[in-house]
Amino acid sequence: MKKFNLLAEPEKQEIIITHIYDAPRELVWKTYTDPKLRPQWWGPENVETTVEKMDVRTGGEYRVTQHTPNGIEVTFHGVYHEILASERIVQTEEFEGMPGHVVLEIIIFEDFEGKTKVTDTSITPSVEDRDLIISTGMEEGVIESDKRFNKLLKELQKKS
Repeated sequence: MKKFNLLAEPEKQEIIITHIYDAPRELVWKTYTDPKLRPQWWGPENVETTVEKMDVRTGGEYRVTQHTPNGIEVTFHGVYHEILASERIVQTEEFEGMPGHVVLEIIIFEDFEGKTKVTDTSITPSVEDRDLIISTGMEEGVIESDKRFNKLLKELQKKS
């Protein structure tokens, strides 16, 4: 299995992203859910990420803004519907630039051949919404975030 895969099947409202990380599941979970670590990996490297709120618990909320070099702010927010530590996150995500287009996201963390497999399924309101999300350069952003995430995992493993 590749270390990264993005699947968007025709006529389905889902985007399924699979990552394989060479790190223990607990560390991958911590890196995903720690508001101090999120800005170090989320989004492209030339974008500054600000975590305004990240209350990782069932019923908690988050709000994250990315600041681009040319002064554009891109903000996402949502609600955590289920948190099972080191296993699963079920949350909504809404890009504030497109109000009302709420995505349901299910992120599963699993042990996989001595590594950690993370499967991130985003269910969009429509196929058109899914295609619009993908057309914004989502795949390139996810690939860059994945590289930054892997780099941060290596740094954190050296410290422990």
